[in-house]
Amino acid sequence: MYRNNRSAFRKAFHLLYPDISQHPTAQVWYERLNYGKEEIDWGFRNEWFLVIILSILAGLVAKIPAFTGITEDFFYPRNIAFIVFPLLIAYFAWKQNSKLKKLVSVSIVVIASVFYINLLPDKLHSDTLILACLHLPLFLWFVLGYTYVGKDIRDHQKRLDFLKYNGDLVVITSLILAAGGLLTGITLGLFSLIDLEIEEFYFRNIAIWGIAASPIVGTYLVQNNPHLVGKVSPVIARVFTPLVLATLVIYLGAVIYTGKDPYNDREFLLVFNLLLVGVLAIIFFAVAETSQNAAGRAGRILLFALSAVTIIINGIALSAIVFRLSAWGITPNRLAVLGSNILILINLLMVTYRLFRSITQPGEIDRVIRSITGFLPVYGVWFMVVTFGFPFLFLFQ
Repeated sequence: MYRNNRSAFRKAFHLLYPDISQHPTAQVWYERLNYGKEEIDWGFRNEWFLVIILSILAGLVAKIPAFTGITEDFFYPRNIAFIVFPLLIAYFAWKQNSKLKKLVSVSIVVIASVFYINLLPDKLHSDTLILACLHLPLFLWFVLGYTYVGKDIRDHQKRLDFLKYNGDLVVITSLILAAGGLLTGITLGLFSLIDLEIEEFYFRNIAIWGIAASPIVGTYLVQNNPHLVGKVSPVIARVFTPLVLATLVIYLGAVIYTGKDPYNDREFLLVFNLLLVGVLAIIFFAVAETSQNAAGRAGRILLFALSAVTIIINGIALSAIVFRLSAWGITPNRLAVLGSNILILINLLMVTYRLFRSITQPGEIDRVIRSITGFLPVYGVWFMVVTFGFPFLFLFQ
């Protein structure tokens, strides 16, 4: 059971331990699970070879414009997702020992996506092309999640582990990139002292490989060393939840004070929707990093308050987009934003209701998790519709 799902085993064991602590076997497992491992586990040689190969491939994909002469303006908006996601999918397919049928189906989806996005008409100011380019990384993220969960795609704990992995990956990749930025600054400074200007060469031939490889190396470190960020991510979730809540409340007050109007200001509405997506991600991250015991009643109240405020923001954004649809008609952008806002509102209402119940009934936190993980496939279907359906629905407008 431990080897099949370590995080679920840990959670279940710690819940049961007070009742079985007198058993020697339970005491041995308690010491094993709570052993303070300080050193970094570098894994096995074959996995290291795989990570090195995938990192090299990521750099090669990122350098395709330099190798082929394809313009960067054409390549990167369409293909930036393929620098990382297919290689992470390959890593987890190997890690999960996926069956041939699943490997073939996922490979077909990725290859078809490559051809599809690159064969779309290269029309300037095409709304559907921009929407496809924006939603394709989200669709590939969903395919990555499908690969991550392994054999049982209905396993809510594995889906939760995937969300936690995303949060941990953001933390560790940010640290890697920060360290890489520091090394870059030192390197360029040293060479400038001897009158060698290597900025262009460095960024085109070294930095781009490091940036492309960082999520893959970060994934490897997170998977083999969960203790690296296992204690950091929950702290970040606890610290940022009240800060984000306070910021949102102040921001809404400032919007009212300044008289900003999302109904007629397109740019402001766009920022409003980006804010909504960002806060939703923070809520998911906070719930994923919060166990029933770790959160406490105060933590659940904060999450409930944050979700409630986010519903208000969603309601404002949704009413604004409905107003713009009724006033100026249907466009691909408006329909995409409308669909996203409706899905987010439904999911937020489910999560907020469960969080409200969890304030008095701590056991409801599991239902909160299920209301998040159970809704992930709905987002995946929507990403697929916008990416592959909208260009044909609107005739590549």
